Parts: sequence; structure tokens; C-alpha cells
Amino acid sequence: MGHAEVGKMLKKIDPDWEQAFNQFESVVSSGTEALRLEAITKLTHFSKRAPQNVLVSTIPILARLLEDNTRSIQEATAYCLYKIACLGEGELASRIGQSGAISSLLRLLPHSDDSFRRVLIKCLWSFVSFGDDNRVIVARNGGLEVIIRLLSSSADDNRRYLFEILSALALLREVRRILPSLRGLRLLVEAAGSGSMVSRERACQAIGLLGVTRRARHVLVQLGAIPVLVELFRDGDMRTKLVAGNSLGVISAHLDYIRPVAEAGAIPLYAELLQGPEPSGKEIAEDAFCILAVAEDNAVMIAQHLVRILREGDDEAKAAAANVLWDLSGYRHSVCILRVSGAIPILVNLLRDGNEAVKEKVSGAIAQLSYEDQNRVALADAGAIPVLIELLHDESEELSDNAAEALINFSEDPSQHDIISEAMEIPSFRNMLNRLIQIRVSDEHMARSMRRISIQQLSWNPDLV
Repeated sequence: MGHAEVGKMLKKIDPDWEQAFNQFESVVSSGTEALRLEAITKLTHFSKRAPQNVLVSTIPILARLLEDNTRSIQEATAYCLYKIACLGEGELASRIGQSGAISSLLRLLPHSDDSFRRVLIKCLWSFVSFGDDNRVIVARNGGLEVIIRLLSSSADDNRRYLFEILSALALLREVRRILPSLRGLRLLVEAAGSGSMVSRERACQAIGLLGVTRRARHVLVQLGAIPVLVELFRDGDMRTKLVAGNSLGVISAHLDYIRPVAEAGAIPLYAELLQGPEPSGKEIAEDAFCILAVAEDNAVMIAQHLVRILREGDDEAKAAAANVLWDLSGYRHSVCILRVSGAIPILVNLLRDGNEAVKEKVSGAIAQLSYEDQNRVALADAGAIPVLIELLHDESEELSDNAAEALINFSEDPSQHDIISEAMEIPSFRNMLNRLIQIRVSDEHMARSMRRISIQQLSWNPDLV
């Protein structure tokens, strides 16, 4: 078949696709280099129009063409596979991965240059972007090492695609396991700061997964992961904010990094997440605040945001903020901070007028706050005691239990005892009092037992005599 016949056949408005495929197969197997190149180019051009079953049939042929010794054929074939991989909602990319094309591509990449290298990189990018299974194939054929070497020696536009390939591979556990030994953490942090938002989100997620281990977390922080994650947290869409907020929470789970995370501007972003519509975002923000508030100066800023949310937020946000206050009120240094923040009068008002979910969280915070003398004074001044007594009759067991716990703390305070005398005969109050007495007796018994065990161990251990 001559050159003109191939062109004429492929330029038909509605070609006979079965015949077109047969002629394509014939040309690439026995035609001249010019005809083969023409056929591949035309297939690339018509790939968006071709039925998927026809494209599937061309994939094994194209995979074999990557092994051709002619660079022009290899380059045209890689570009054609790149175009096909972007079609079919991932199915075609997966078929390409099963064809053996990836191993051929990885063998070509280290020895390529200029436009040929760019085409190969874009081709590999399409494989891992549209076919999740291909990431495993790339990793198990030495692809991670190839990408890291190329990134280490490349300073051109290819870096964006290479970073996006790296971020896709880094979602694999087997890749994350060896990434530090290949000195790839620096490149992963760079990937989180450049490229498409989808790729940056993947890199951010991988940083969070790596940051679980102490050694990797330390290296990631030294490489500048915190400001990169904060930038994503601030500028990303909601999904990216969730991933970035979660990864920052992982990084901050070490005393040395609590202040740097806060100083980078994370606390207002977590406040926005707490006040936002996503339930998972509220959970992430609650956990992060409990970690960051370990530092006293962070606790002051967090309390200010929580008070604002208690005033201005919707019911779900108010409940989430009260839940954080409940946790923070157990921190010794936060007791005074929460009192001077103005939170107590707002909590009492919400306990009186909020909905059931808000009241349950608020009552828990008030119960915890009531263990401290000055907080009890502030709660009484805000009118908490009559509200708590009324809640002893509430149908919600959690709400009545929290109210009873707070009132018991008031009853043990000589200055408040007489004020709550009317509550002492209410069944929920008596039940909670009995439970607390049992808990305290059990705790004292456990403490005595532990002391006896320690003395006995010291007395019979011959190594200590």
C-alpha cells in the first residue's frame, strides 16, 4: 500500500474502523519507516474518534514499537500512547500498563534527551495519572530511581511532570519505605510546592504518611515541609485543605514542632476548618488544637478563636468548639486562659439556650472546668448552678450526668455547698455521686496496690540487694 492510500484511508470522515485497524497493523509490521511513521501519526490524530475496542487492539502493537531501533518511531509511538492513555477513564491506561510498555519506556528514559525525553516523560505521566495500577508497575520496574535521577539532573519544564509522577508513586507504601534512602524526601517536599493542585495534594498526603515516623518527620521539617503544608492548607480547595490540615497535625505531634506549626499560621486555618461544613474537617481541627494547645502561647490564640466561634458559628461549629474547650480545660495551663478568655459566660448561655448537641458538649466542658476553684466562682457568677440543677432532669443521660458531675464539684466547695442543697436529693445527682465515690475508691485501691508491688519487687529482686 502506498503512502497516499494510507492517508486517504485514515482521512475518511467515518472510516471502517476494522479495516483501518487491519491496514494499520499491516503497515507498521512491514511498511517503510516513512509509512510506519505516517500510520502512527494518523492513529494519534484519530484516537479521540476511534472506538475504544479498536484502541485496545492497537496497544500491544504500540508496545512492541517502543522496542524498535528507530528513534523517530519510538518517539511517535510514545506520543501516541500518551494520547491514548488520557482516554477511556483509566481503562486504556491500565491496558497499556498490562502490555509491557512501561518497562520499555523506563529503559528508554535514561538514554533520551531533548524532545524525545519530554515525550517519554509525558507518556509515563499519563500512565500513572490515569491508571492507578500502573504506579505499582512503575515502582517495581525501577521507575522511582529513574525519576529521582532525572529530577536531580533536570532544570527544565520536564520537572513539573516528573514531580507529578513522583507524587503519584509516593502514595504507595513500598515507595515511601525506600524514598528516604534514595534522598527523595527533599524532592517530595518540592513536589508539594509545585505542579497541579492534584499532584501537590498527593505529595502532601505522602508527607503526612511519612511524618508518622520520628526520623522522617524530623527530616521533612528540616527540608521545609511546614510552610509548604501551610500554603496548601491556606490556598487549596476543601479536599486539599483536609489533607494538608491532617498532614500538619501529624507533623505537629512532636513537642519540637508545635510552635513552628503555629508560627507558620496554622491556628487560624484550623479555626476555619472547625467552623467549616466538613465533619472530617472538624475532627482534624479538634485533634490539631488539642496538640497545639500544649504550648501555652498557642492555647491563648486557640481560646480566642474558640470564643469567636461560640459567639458567631452555627450550631455544629459551636458544638465542635465546645468539644475542644472540654479537652483543653483538662490542661493545667489552660484553666486560667479559658477563664480570662470570656468563654465561661458564653458557655453558660449556650447551656441554657443551645440545642441538644451543643448542650451536651458545653455541659462536658463546664463539668471539667468546675474542678478548679476560680472557675467555679466564674461559673456561679454567670448563673450556671440553676441551669445545671434543671438539667439533672433532662432526658439525655450524657447531659444530666455532666450536670451532676459539675454540681458534685460545687457541693464539695464549702462556699457553694448551700447553694446546691436542693440538687442533692435528685436521683441523677445521687447516682453520679455514688459512681464518682466508687471511681475514687478504685483509684485509691489501685495506687496502694502499685505501691505494694513496687516494695515487694525491691525486696525480692536479688540484683537490687
